[in-house]
Amino acid sequence: MAFPDDILAPDEEVVVHLHPHWVSLVGPALWTVAALLFAVLGVFFAPGGFLQKPIQYLVLIVALGLIGYRGALPWLRQLTTHYVITSQRLVVREGLLTRAGRDVPVSWLVGTTVQQSLFEQWVGSGRLVVETAGQRGRITLSCMPHVERMQEMLAELAAPYQGRGSGDPRRGGWNPGQ
Repeated sequence: MAFPDDILAPDEEVVVHLHPHWVSLVGPALWTVAALLFAVLGVFFAPGGFLQKPIQYLVLIVALGLIGYRGALPWLRQLTTHYVITSQRLVVREGLLTRAGRDVPVSWLVGTTVQQSLFEQWVGSGRLVVETAGQRGRITLSCMPHVERMQEMLAELAAPYQGRGSGDPRRGGWNPGQ
């Protein structure tokens, strides 16, 4: 699913557009293989007699439910999750039927933290925690590909706003006591 370019301001351009890392689909792929194995074994080794057909149908229904819920649904979520860094903001859009989004101007970025396991370091993935000056303070982007480069990119985009008054007293901006 493509990112809607019509939400961009006239002078705004997309710097990078990512989906969650492919490693987020390893678990769903394993669930799909396990469900297929369950279906094959359940159909071929169902006890004989008058209950054989109902048991086989039940096994197939359970296997298809597992494949849909644990295999296809996470894949569709991965396709419909967008991590977009523009010249002016960080945009997160996610959801299949019900869309949810969060936009954070780069001027509100206070800092970023990278969290990676040893496996995530090996495959180039990780969690990016973005600290903002807004009321909702923290955004966690899971399975972010090239997480360290994204951290550097956000720092470069936010650098011109660091040290200038931004309207937030925590960042040296507007102070109601002055």
